[in-house]
Amino acid sequence: MADKTPDTKDMPAEGEFAALMEASLAERGGEISVGDRITGPVIAVTDATVVVDTGTKLDGVADKAEFLDENGELTIAEGETVTLYVVSLRGDEVALSKALSGQGGAEALRAAFEAGLPVEGKVTASRKGGFDVDILHRRAFCPVSQIDVGFTENPEVHVGQTYSFAITTFERDGKNIVVSRRKLQEQERAESELRFLESAQPGDVIPGVVARFAAFGAFVEVAPGLEGLVHLSELSWSRCEKAEDAVALGQAVTVKVLSLDRDKKGRPRISLSIKQAGPDPWDSVGEMFAAGDKVEGKVTRLADFGAFVEIAPGIEGLIHVSEMSHTRRVAKPGDVVNPGDAVTVAIKDIDLGKRRISLSLKEAAGDPWENVPETFALDSTVEGVVENRQQYGLFVNLAPGVTGLLPASKLRDALEPAAYEKAKPGDTVSVIVSEIDAEKRKITLGPVGGTKEREVREGKRERERENDDWKHYVKKEKATRANSGGGGLGLLGEKLQEALARKKK
Repeated sequence: MADKTPDTKDMPAEGEFAALMEASLAERGGEISVGDRITGPVIAVTDATVVVDTGTKLDGVADKAEFLDENGELTIAEGETVTLYVVSLRGDEVALSKALSGQGGAEALRAAFEAGLPVEGKVTASRKGGFDVDILHRRAFCPVSQIDVGFTENPEVHVGQTYSFAITTFERDGKNIVVSRRKLQEQERAESELRFLESAQPGDVIPGVVARFAAFGAFVEVAPGLEGLVHLSELSWSRCEKAEDAVALGQAVTVKVLSLDRDKKGRPRISLSIKQAGPDPWDSVGEMFAAGDKVEGKVTRLADFGAFVEIAPGIEGLIHVSEMSHTRRVAKPGDVVNPGDAVTVAIKDIDLGKRRISLSLKEAAGDPWENVPETFALDSTVEGVVENRQQYGLFVNLAPGVTGLLPASKLRDALEPAAYEKAKPGDTVSVIVSEIDAEKRKITLGPVGGTKEREVREGKRERERENDDWKHYVKKEKATRANSGGGGLGLLGEKLQEALARKKK
């Protein structure tokens, strides 16, 4: 096999080669150097490479593997703009890369340091004040303040990660190398800020990712290293006390740009809204609800005059205190419901213009007095539970929402007054329904064995005695007539007169 080793005796020296390359580039109308940052569109994607327009007569070529995600999917497309670095110049080819990586040594690192070219390194360990980073098989040091733009609470989260770094110090032939990841992040953020602020306008709807939480809202990253604030009031149409109630860290969201500004230090100040990026739920309230509907909801907050209930995401209605109970006067909404409670309510009224919905708890539950006259017959004996004792009598609950009064004046007529006098709240007692006024929602009760009951019982016994007498006399009269063979009332008439006389007394 022939020796294909090139003959180097006639090759130009390194300095001469660089001069020849520079002259060649000049002839082609472009000036490119190792370390230059190139921003241009992708003009072709092959099986192994990505070809990029460098803005000169020479196209740049990058390894396609640098643009594949963890699933092996290509993350760029033809026509898309990318930013890369010139890592080498070989003949008429400009080699591009996201950062300097692969085999190399001190000279490669020196060249990267002098050209400001990012290098790829793996964080191998954390130690006092920073991290050990392996770059081209050489150990470099990254101060803890330079590993990220944000505060590093747990250094171990970076160990094992591979990042791009800028070389900030290169001394003693590579024996002292200091790198910074933060410098690249800040540079990238500055560039993304400029691009975003030049292109974005208030009213734009754009994608973003939830980056962090604050007491007053959530910060959403809208460009690399560039965040905007979504205030609590703009996170959701539903009321939320904390940002965590509406979104999650790392969640992809769509936001509307509300305003673009800069603070006193010149830093971008971007106000965003998640809820305004979507439809207003009140636009469809008329289609979803109507007066008279019974719906499920959740109590969101209390006020002195009532409770607010969310009946659909972003749709709240008010239960006024007067609409909370059929059975008692409610002084404070908290006596009936609490935030977070699930409730069933009836819709009383909808005012789309004022965005107000009136709700009622008591109408949804139904009026317990509606069928009281049919449920509790007059003079019937029923059981109830003592609610409380007052000077003027006992309040006895007969059914949910239905309470009657057993007046103290009637207790002395009871067969066993002590049973009522010793009754405590929660005790079960037997009572007689004496009077019902459904309109005024009043039931008057009597004790078992009271005057009215005795009168009823005595009248019943009297009627039973009379019926027995009648049966006895009729039977006797029939026997008498059968023996005498005669007619007329006879003894039956006499007894009838006696019964009528007795009844008149």
